[in-house]
Order: sequence, then structure tokens, then C-alpha cells
Amino acid sequence: MVDIKIDKDACLGCGVCVNTCPVGMYELNDDKATIVGNLDDCTLCRACESSCPAGAITISE
Repeated sequence: MVDIKIDKDACLGCGVCVNTCPVGMYELNDDKATIVGNLDDCTLCRACESSCPAGAITISE
């Protein structure tokens, strides 16, 4: 199972993850990234993790 962690303190609220994720896993709420998609839909492409300028997203299996 996929585990996605977002460090809310590190998150800049830039929305790169929202725009990068091919399955719509994220939204910005209160200027912070929030997981809104089903974790089972994550393709493990890690686009969000690698594109986050703050390094606030960590994905593990």
C-alpha cells in the first residue's frame, strides 16, 4: 500500500503537486497541499515528490 506524507510545515502552498499529479491526488486547502484522492489510485510515479520545491512530500510503499 502507498503511504504519502505531506510535511505541512514545509509545504509552501505553491500547487506544483496539484498540477503535476496525473491522478488528481492533491488539492490546496488553507494554502497547504492536502491529499484528496484515493491512495489506491496513486501510480507511484513520484512526480509530486520530485517536483515539490520544498521537499514536503514523501512517498513510500
